[in-house]
Parts: sequence; C-alpha cells; structure tokens
Amino acid sequence: MSAPQDFPDPELLLPAAFAGWFAARGWSPRPHQVALLDKARQGRSVLLVAPTGAGKTLAGFLPSLVDLTADKGERRLMASGRGVARRGIHTLYISPLKALAVDVARNVERPIAEMGLDIRVETRTGDTPAHKRQRQKTVPPDILMTTPEQVELLIASREAEDLFGDLSCVVFDELHALVTSKRGDLLALGLARLRQLAPKLRAVGLSATVSNPEELAAWLVPQVPGETHVADVVTITGGAAPDIRILEAAERIPWAGHSARWAMGAVYAAIKTAKTALIFVNTRSQAEMVFQELWTINDDNLRIALHHGSLDVGQRRRVEAAMAEGSLDAVVATSTLDLGIDWGDVDLVIHVGAPKGASRLAQRIGRANHRMDEPSRALLVPANRFEVLECRAALDANYLGDQDTPPIRPGALDVLAQHILGMAVAKPFAEDGLFAEVISAYPYRALDRALFDQAVRYVATGGYALKVYERYAKIRRTKEGLWRVANPQIAQTWRLNVGTIVEMPMLKVRLVAKVSGGTPSRGGRVLGEMEEYFFETLAKGDTFLFGGEVLRFETIRDNEALVTRTRDESPRIPAYAGGKFPLSTYLADKVRAMLAAPEDWGKLPEQVSDWLKVQKLRSILPKREELLVETFPRAGKHYMVAYPFEGRLAHQTLGMLLTRRLERFKARPIGFVATDYSIGVWALDDLGALFKKGRPSLDQLFDEDMLGDDLDAWMADSYLLKRTFRTCAVIAGLIERRHPGQEKTGRQITVSTDLVYDVLRSHEPDHLLLKATWADASAGLLDIGRLSQMLARIRHRIVLKCLDHISPLAVPIMLEIGKERVAGEADETLLAEEADALVREAME
Repeated sequence: MSAPQDFPDPELLLPAAFAGWFAARGWSPRPHQVALLDKARQGRSVLLVAPTGAGKTLAGFLPSLVDLTADKGERRLMASGRGVARRGIHTLYISPLKALAVDVARNVERPIAEMGLDIRVETRTGDTPAHKRQRQKTVPPDILMTTPEQVELLIASREAEDLFGDLSCVVFDELHALVTSKRGDLLALGLARLRQLAPKLRAVGLSATVSNPEELAAWLVPQVPGETHVADVVTITGGAAPDIRILEAAERIPWAGHSARWAMGAVYAAIKTAKTALIFVNTRSQAEMVFQELWTINDDNLRIALHHGSLDVGQRRRVEAAMAEGSLDAVVATSTLDLGIDWGDVDLVIHVGAPKGASRLAQRIGRANHRMDEPSRALLVPANRFEVLECRAALDANYLGDQDTPPIRPGALDVLAQHILGMAVAKPFAEDGLFAEVISAYPYRALDRALFDQAVRYVATGGYALKVYERYAKIRRTKEGLWRVANPQIAQTWRLNVGTIVEMPMLKVRLVAKVSGGTPSRGGRVLGEMEEYFFETLAKGDTFLFGGEVLRFETIRDNEALVTRTRDESPRIPAYAGGKFPLSTYLADKVRAMLAAPEDWGKLPEQVSDWLKVQKLRSILPKREELLVETFPRAGKHYMVAYPFEGRLAHQTLGMLLTRRLERFKARPIGFVATDYSIGVWALDDLGALFKKGRPSLDQLFDEDMLGDDLDAWMADSYLLKRTFRTCAVIAGLIERRHPGQEKTGRQITVSTDLVYDVLRSHEPDHLLLKATWADASAGLLDIGRLSQMLARIRHRIVLKCLDHISPLAVPIMLEIGKERVAGEADETLLAEEADALVREAME
C-alpha cells in the first residue's frame, strides 16, 4: 500500500478540529496517517512501515486522539477507591527506551494542547516516582506511555481489569527493536494477557524499514495452532535519500584498534559545521573516550554532552532536555539515543566505529533531519582498515534500501517462567487457560504443552532436584485446582525483580570529599553506575574516566564505589560489559564480496585499496564463498590466520573448537584471538606443514562435526554456561536480585547460581533452566547457528596459503594478540609501534 490513490479520502475520516489543526500549520495529513484512521474505524490491527521522519508517531496516535475526542466522556466509568468516577486507559504506548517514551509524550501533548482537547497523557517508566505510579492505578490517564517491564507489572496488579477493561489500542513504537530480545518475549506474553482483559483491543506497530514485515505483522495479532495470522500492513516508501560519507582524512588509518583516536580532529571539525551533531559509538567505554578526546581539543568551547545508560538518570534527562531546546552543539551517545527521538536541530550524525548492521546504521542516521522530506546527513568514522570495508558495505546497503534486522526467535523459557509467576500474582489461574493464552503470543506459538507444564512445575517446585527446598515453591494449587501465589512476600519479591535486562553486577559511583587522614566522607552525589568487576581490578588511588570526569578510586562501601576528583592526565578507561554488537550476516557477506572484487576498490580510501593490492600480490584474496587460511612463522611460533568474516561471537566459538581439535592432532596449539573479521591461532608446531600433509587436512579441521561432540565436551568445561545460567536463573526467579528491604551483591548471586548449576547438571540435566541456558548460549554467546551455516558454506572451498612471513591482511589480527582489555593512550602508542614493525614485515 504505497501509492496515494490506495488511501482513503481524509475528509471522510478527519474531524473538523483536526483538519483545522493541520491546515493552520500549512500541512496536509499524510496518506498513511489517514490509512491508520481507516484501519482503526474497521477495528483492524496494523503495522506501519515507514522511513524516518514520515510522521509514524502521529499516525499511530491520531486514531486514539480522534476516538477520545468523539467519546465525550461516554466510555465506561470506573469507581475508584475514593468513590470518584474515572475511566480506564484508552491507549497504551510502549517504547523500548525510557527517553523515547518521555520524548513522544512531549510531542503528543503539543497537538492536544493546541487543539484544546480534554485528553490526559502521562509516562510510566522505572524512573517515575513510586507515588505517581501508585496514583496512576487509581486515576489512570487516557494515554499511558510506558515500557515492557511496566506493562508486566500492571497486568499483574489488582487493578488490571479496571485499568485495561476498556483498553482500545496499544501502540508499539520501534517495534523492530522491541521484538528481537527477551524483552520482546515478555511483551508478547503481556500483549496476550491484554487481549484477555480487552477482547476488542487492536494493536498498532510502528517500525522503520525492516527485512521481514510479515513477521512483525504476525507478532501483533493472536496466533492459532497450525495457522499464521497477520495484521494489515501499510508500507510507505520514498523520502529523501540520505547524504552519507566515510571520513577521509590525511592521517594514516590504523591497521587495528577500536578507539578511532586518529580521527578526533576531523570529528571535531565536522561538529563545527553542524547546528547539532549526534555522535554515536558502539560501547560505553568508547563514549567516555570520545567525549574526553573532544573536550581536550575543544578550543571553541562547544557545548558537548555525554549520554549512556550507566549515567545517573538526572544527568541523562538534563542532556535530553538540552537537546530538545537546541542548546547543545553535540552529544556523544550509545544506543540509548538511537531510536525514534525527534530532535529537529540535529542535522549531522557521526558514527564512530563500524555500524555492525545496515539496519542499525539506517536507524541511527535517521536521527539527523528527522523529517521524511529532508536528507539525513551522516559521517562514518572507521576505527581501522577492516572497518573501512564494513562502513563501505553499510553505506552501499543504505542507498539500496537493504535491511538486515534479525528474525524473531522462539520465546525464551526463563521469560515464560517469570510470566507464569506473574499471572499467579495477578490472580489464580488454570493451566489450560494460561497455556491457550501463552501460545497465542507469536514467539510461543509452537510451544509444546509438555514444556509448558514443565515450566509450571518449575515455578511450583523449582524442579525435581530442588523441590525439597521450600523457598523454591512459588505457587500452590487451590482446592479448585487453580494455581495461586504461595504467599504475599513472593508476590512482592516478584514485583521487585520483573524484567529481562540482567546487567553485570553494578555499584553506584558516588563522588565524595576527602577529609583529614585520607578517609572518604559520607554522602556526596551519585554519578551513575558501573560494573562491579571493574572496581575489583582497581587498587586505591587508581584513576579512571566516567561521566566525562577523571576520578580517583578510594574504596567500596556497601554497594557503592566511593570516588574523588583528580587532576590525573592519564586515567584508565572503564571497559563496560555488554560492549560490542556482532557484525551482521548481511554486512559480512558484502565485505567478502568487496574483497573478491578489485573493480570496487576505487570506492575505498587510497591507503586501504593499496593495502588490498599488496595483499593480492603477496598472498591471495579469497572469492566470496571461499575461506582463506594463511600460515606463517614469526618469533619462534607458527601462526594460522583464517578470514571467515562471521562476527566476533562465531569466531570465538570457532577458535575454542579449532584449538581443541588441533590439540587432538598433536599440533600443540598455544592460543587464539578473534575479531569480527578473522581468527588467529598460534602453535609450537608448523601448522602449514601439517595441513599440507593432511594431518589434519583443512576440510577435517573445519568439518561441521565439530559442532557435535567437540562442542559438547568444550561446553561441559566452559565458564560461559555458568555465566549464561546465572542470567537465566535471575530472569526465571530462581535467584532474586532484590528482596524487600535488601539487595544481593553480584558476588552473592554468582555463588548461589554456581552452586545450583552444579547440582542441576549432576541430578537433573533436563531441568528447564538448563534448556534455557543452552538455547541462550547457542544463539547468543556462541552464535552456533551462524557458525554452522559458515562451515557448510566453506566445505571444500578452503584455500590454504603457506607464507614465509606475515601478510598485509593478517596484520590487524596479529596486533590483537596480547592486547590489554582496558586500553589507554600508552597502550595506543605501543600498538602503533608494534603495528609499524608488523607493517614493515608484511610489506617487504
């Protein structure tokens, strides 16, 4: 549905007050905005797929505003506890980001105020004060802007039927970003319950361009076993083509590294050409580094701010408000700001580091000139030479309109367990009824009844191996055969632990003053939070960068890290967990295609194309479907470098399995290192000679059977499964992070989950949480599916090149060997010196 003549006449659907509001601004309602009015009139659920700046948010809300205006108070009124007549929520708006909910509320309130409509809009996030959240249950707004976690809490509340009994519409903003994670699973289950509470509910999904809109359309509506139902889809094409370029500076592009320090002067110059620049990075530590580097060279006193998830909420809100007012020149941000927020003064997006996905790049550059008819202006700043190739592939994909959003995976079992307990908190439930409700949710449509029953038993007993412990019994059967929550404290604890975002254990960072004797004072301002493990690596007096300030670590007190200000010129940079996005399969394929097509190298900076030309001269470049494996000696060791271009996660798993297999063939491997682009293994024996003799052959070494017994044996010994189990156990409520009046430390959670993991492995290997753990590890930490596809693709297509010394293409991976995880300026200098030596060796 993309041609204007396909859309209904706006005069038939738009009330006079709304038509006048559009006309007063010199606007006409866009065709897709009218189309959503028509879908609402028919009671149809709908997915709107449109480019950035197309007015998706107004399209989603317009039917609700019209309906609420026509309603004139005639909707069902509810009697509150104080006897005051009130009505339930009409429209629920759900956002993946707190900041987006706040921003959209501000934008929706504007037309309401300008038309003088009697419609109340409020937000409800984890940052909303408790008294306001409680008041919203008794005096709900007409439109509530909220997040997935708050939806789960509300549907489990005593007031759920009154709040949602006449719910008309639920709007999911940036739906593509909501549905591909465990938060999406929890939200899908919440939507299934909302349909039970409000059977006439219609769902509206708003999304940027995606690779598979039919899948998103199916997510919006209830599913039936053996059938796939989909919502209506309205697709808008067109819009101004973006203006994207890759930074080309006189400085030498590094061969390796992720900091992009080499380009900060050029980034600063670009900021000066913009009204407001939004500088995206992929990790929080990179955000801190870029912010500090820009401040160091800020001779023009530009107003530059920092925004990432670890900073205190007050500081984040101040930055967002300043952005909205247009009083900042630049903001350095992570993914906390890469969705939907409409700041019209942002006219340049700078992406530091490779984007890792074509869709992610499209999403982020859409923050510039957030209007459909004006081109987004973006500058890509690669941190190293391989990232130049990736940026080029992402840029080409953007111009072609290609997308690489990941598919929706099956619903997670640990999320299901959390939801089951939540439904018991809401009211006693019957298993048959809840099962029918759960499988109506798209991610759980294929859930086996036996697995659902196992999940209920887990919530009831903890599982066979744990049922002797009373504390794992969360629900009990009533004499009517229904399941109810075992006691009120369990319900209270569940409310404190709702959600699927399990970060590494965190400590509050509190800025204190030092008193005589060097003892830190009490009190002081909280700057934000950081991972506990980082502080465990520090000694008193160590310095680090956080919130744009250099801080001195003093001590840990309770759940807080106490810090003071310092003038140290060379702080350490915090290495936050969670870090890097994996390289998308789509971009990986495009990079391989680029390497195999010398005719396309003219699009690349000269120093990068020269690098590839020398590689072709000294070694070879693989064809698109081939795997190149190079071997060479260096400094008394023998190296193998392979170039799968399948992303860091798949490469790390491959490295583990390759070294185990080489060990079995007596090749005496010592270690390996992986990047998004390649994998390097070093050994005491001459690997090239062994491969030539077929001991093993490369087909044997890279055979798909490594994902069988080899993988199982490695996983049995790996710490990764324990780490994954810890997350699943927290989400599923086996181990609670928070109890009324207290909060467990990360160390306490780790000890508890490790003990339980060992018990279950020994006594109940088919436990629900072990199944959940394996599913998570396979899809996430290990990327087994992608690795399997890669091994199948390269079968009988592996090219061996035995070299006398390192090749140009191998220089980046060699520079990763032994590199410190927390990198500072001194490390950058050492890296540059090592790079010079390796480059001379590769190019001679």
